[in-house]
Amino acid sequence: MSVIYVLLAISIAVAILFFIAFIVSVKQGQYDDSYTPSVRMLFEDELVIEKPSEEKQKSSLRGTKQTVESKQTDCRAALAMTNNKIQLNKQE
Repeated sequence: MSVIYVLLAISIAVAILFFIAFIVSVKQGQYDDSYTPSVRMLFEDELVIEKPSEEKQKSSLRGTKQTVESKQTDCRAALAMTNNKIQLNKQE
């Protein structure tokens, strides 16, 4: 029966050690994400188009469509370049 008390004390001590190690690693920035912000611009966001008046809608519709297409092309090109860099890094 005394073995249970010893094992209980050891398990609590190990749990406390792991908790302290976790707190120390969080304070040192171990879990900070430095990669995602650099590629966040490559992710496609939802396009929000406001409903302008009918006069403005006809004139700006062509420009908006071209702008969206050019942004998608730019994002795809940037994503392709990033994928190429990742593959080159993996090969090295």
